[in-house]
Amino acid sequence: MDRIPPTRLSRLLTGWAGGGSDALPRLLADALRELAERGDVGPGTVLPSQRALATALGVSRSTVTAAYGLLEAEGRLESRHGSGSRLRASGAVGEPASEGRLASFGSRDGTLDLSSGALDGLPAVADALDALSGRDLTAALADDGYLPYGLPQLREQLAEYHRAAGLPTSPEQILVTAGSQQALWLITQGLVEPGDTVVVEDPTYRGALEALRARGARLVPLPPHGAPGPQGDGPAALARLAGHIRPRLVYLQPSVHNPTGLGMSARTRRAWATVLAEHGLYTVEDNAYAELSLRDDSAPVPLAAQLPTAATATIGTLSKLFWGGLRLGWIRASTTVIHRLAEIRKSVDLSCPVVEQLLAVRLLQGLPEARARRRAQLRERLAATERLLTAEAPHWRWEHPAGGSALWVELPGADAEATAQLARRAGVLIVPGPAFSAVDGFRHHLRLPFADQHGNLAAALPVLLRSAERSGSAR
Repeated sequence: MDRIPPTRLSRLLTGWAGGGSDALPRLLADALRELAERGDVGPGTVLPSQRALATALGVSRSTVTAAYGLLEAEGRLESRHGSGSRLRASGAVGEPASEGRLASFGSRDGTLDLSSGALDGLPAVADALDALSGRDLTAALADDGYLPYGLPQLREQLAEYHRAAGLPTSPEQILVTAGSQQALWLITQGLVEPGDTVVVEDPTYRGALEALRARGARLVPLPPHGAPGPQGDGPAALARLAGHIRPRLVYLQPSVHNPTGLGMSARTRRAWATVLAEHGLYTVEDNAYAELSLRDDSAPVPLAAQLPTAATATIGTLSKLFWGGLRLGWIRASTTVIHRLAEIRKSVDLSCPVVEQLLAVRLLQGLPEARARRRAQLRERLAATERLLTAEAPHWRWEHPAGGSALWVELPGADAEATAQLARRAGVLIVPGPAFSAVDGFRHHLRLPFADQHGNLAAALPVLLRSAERSGSAR
């Protein structure tokens, strides 16, 4: 029987804690029942122990005991001594629908939302849209508008984008996608089979974990490239691992890492490239956050430039730099892989909107100006956030990031999962560290967006501090 970890269950349990303490058992029971009915938790799943779930949710053990008792009375839960509490099938219950790591994107029910690091859009998007005219569509209108590989003009520009960064690329090596998340999903569908071993950093992008888990991959975590000491030597760890098993692929974020915000040095890139090439390992380089560098005027040379084209796929996007509402990304890989992924893409999405691609063509022409504007904005907001945290939360710890829009903050002595649940009940949405871990690690970390322009972090910080303190005292 499958067991669901308390950290994952707590991420799936959203929108249940809006009542007083007396109502919590009933609300929790209702939320668990809803998960079963939606198929997010399958029949036969063994739920966490009452103590473990109470810790993850930041509630008393009696609350979980009462909720389990309500479900057991309904026949929804079967408790056996020594084997835990198991959900029973009731009605049409399907397979689990989600890993739960991206749950916050569908359940933003808090008054202060810190669950996403997405940025406000740049004015350049509106300017480019204003500049578009019917004449821009003339050539496209001569065809049917179904472009599964992408608009030819945009593919050429994206190829030039990579060539300018030191990675020789032809337009035939580019597949335009509906954002970097679709790019990642296509790669997992096209290059990974259920049961394949995939190496990831720990922590890493939660959307990657979601896609790989959904595909049935076996995830093997390595330390992130910014980890201190010997444990941070990811290339050496990968070399040892490759001596025993052969991963199907290795997923890395060399330029700007999500969630830590760190970046690989040139020396570290060379070390990774050496190990990857020596062992012939396929590498997926996710550069979704590369354009949010706080240090560089341009994106760094891709890791793929030091590896064979046939053994790499690179992910990029315009959504992070320009605007999240611009759902446009791409994959750069060998023509063979691009063709395979385009065929998969046709089954779910025949083409990205042509008008959006024409907009992207114009936006890429103003890339240097957009980088400079965004970098100045991020630096200013980061400085303000670090001043705020230093003054109000001096015991919290973080490393100054190389880029991105969030801080990877350690809360000494606090349980991040319980902190997030307690904060949710006080009207603040935040994503705890285990959501970014293949092994539900980083129980003392939160990802804290610093680039919000509406003052949400300053307003939410007292709630987060109280929640962290309560989660620590309850352990």
